Amino acid sequence: MSELPNLNGKATSLADFQPFSVAEAKIVSDLRRGDFDRLGDGGRPEHEHTTRTVRAELLRFLILGGEEGHRPHEKGVRITGAWLVGVLDLEGCRIPRDIGLKDCHFEAVPVLRSAIIDNLFLDGSSLPGLQADQLEARGSIFMRGAMISGEVSLPGARIGGNLEGDGASVDWGDGVAINAENMEARGSVLLRGAEIRGGLNLSGARFGGDVNCVGANVTRPDAVAINADSIAVRGDLAMRGATIIGEIHLQGAHFGGDIDCSGTTLSRPEGAALKLNRTNIDGAFFLRQGASIQGTLNLTATKIGAIDDEQACWPATGDLLLNRCLYGAFIGGPVDAKSRLDWLSRQVPERWGEDFWPQPYEQLATVLRAMGHEEDARAVLITKERLQRQARRLRTKNAVWRAILTATDGFLAVTVRYGRQPLVALLWLVLFWATGVIVFDIAQRHDALKPNSAIVLRSLEWTMCGLEKTESRFMPSTERVMEGRAEKGQTQLACFLSQPEAASYPEFNSPMYSLEALLPVLDVGQRTFWRPDPAKPFGLFILTYFYLQTVIGWALSLLAVAGFSGLVRSR
Repeated sequence: MSELPNLNGKATSLADFQPFSVAEAKIVSDLRRGDFDRLGDGGRPEHEHTTRTVRAELLRFLILGGEEGHRPHEKGVRITGAWLVGVLDLEGCRIPRDIGLKDCHFEAVPVLRSAIIDNLFLDGSSLPGLQADQLEARGSIFMRGAMISGEVSLPGARIGGNLEGDGASVDWGDGVAINAENMEARGSVLLRGAEIRGGLNLSGARFGGDVNCVGANVTRPDAVAINADSIAVRGDLAMRGATIIGEIHLQGAHFGGDIDCSGTTLSRPEGAALKLNRTNIDGAFFLRQGASIQGTLNLTATKIGAIDDEQACWPATGDLLLNRCLYGAFIGGPVDAKSRLDWLSRQVPERWGEDFWPQPYEQLATVLRAMGHEEDARAVLITKERLQRQARRLRTKNAVWRAILTATDGFLAVTVRYGRQPLVALLWLVLFWATGVIVFDIAQRHDALKPNSAIVLRSLEWTMCGLEKTESRFMPSTERVMEGRAEKGQTQLACFLSQPEAASYPEFNSPMYSLEALLPVLDVGQRTFWRPDPAKPFGLFILTYFYLQTVIGWALSLLAVAGFSGLVRSR
């Protein structure tokens, strides 16, 4: 340890600090030059030596103005390569110039609580921590390449420029390594390539620029690695290529730019790898270029301008929450229904005590439709209807009612795609019409039809055609025996149609008859004059099919109308 005297803050002149170390004498003699006082080779000292040792009390005296003849330059006190002994205590001090202590070694934690300064340079220095609560810096705070083995405490600090810690190493174990809660800075937070062992607390902070953690490593397993709840950033949150071990909380935050997780590794198994609940992202959310998420990606109630992602970077099934998430477009990644349905399927509402979330499907369909992918949007909504109805059936306790819902849902799925594709009902109508044409044509060929007229059916022309010419029958209407009219092997219908009296009877037309049977509101006269004859071979089958087609026609017509009006869709 240094043998220099410790004055415990009682010094009133430079004479009180005598004798000086070699390093102190150099600093005092060069004080007014405004250049960096380079001690030794200017590198960070590995051990204490008289050519490097500087008492923190002397340094404080000089920073606060020194004495006549030994005042600091307007640029402030700037020293590199010093070994600082004692506590540099500037709490509450008003310092109208820079403090530059680059590549220095601090034996004790410097204290700048509630101080007012211009710029603070600690680049490359080694510190056991920094106490700067409520610090006001008119410029920036620089800790680039610094090695800090304790807590950096900056809650409530006000900075006119940036907080820069590119390449810094901060180690505070499982505690909060950098505490910048409620900090305000007109510039950015720059932690590019930083190594942080412990948490980063930016909750409630306000920044006029970006939060840039590109290539940084933040490690706090089983706890919150980055807490930025309620943060407000005018620019971006850049985490490209960063590795974050622990939870990231960004709840209720607002970003005027993007959140870029390209190539980022987020790891919090069984926890929230990235929680963005109720966060507003005016720009885009990037999740691509080999990004990896082990843990939950929570986008509940998040508002995002656009999403640029890759399927390979999506979280595992059960680790994605999108309920009430709103976004404007996909500017990268897949935009087809199959891929995006796979994206939505990675939600498992049951894990969170819910049975189904319809909103993510509706939001996806809205975005796909706005991007011109109408068919994909419809496919998403059909899947949404299927899953929502499935969830409803699972909630139903009554087995009978559940069976009814299963049958109803299945019928709606096949006929009108739950009302999302009502034109499918028209295709079914065409199919049944074509089937009816075949069935009724067979009925005509097998004499399974008869006139739909009581007068005709009681007439001699129809009655006597039921007998061959070699047969006869007593007819009460004429009170005499009459011979049959049918040729050998001729059907009653064919015989009747060959009679001169039947020449004016409407001809049977199977396509029009099938159309009338399918659409009862349509009347072209075929059903008026013809009907299946159950007394003939195939007749009972034809009559049954006739009734079935009529019922199906009514049902499909009504479903098509209901589908177009949206009455059969889930609400």
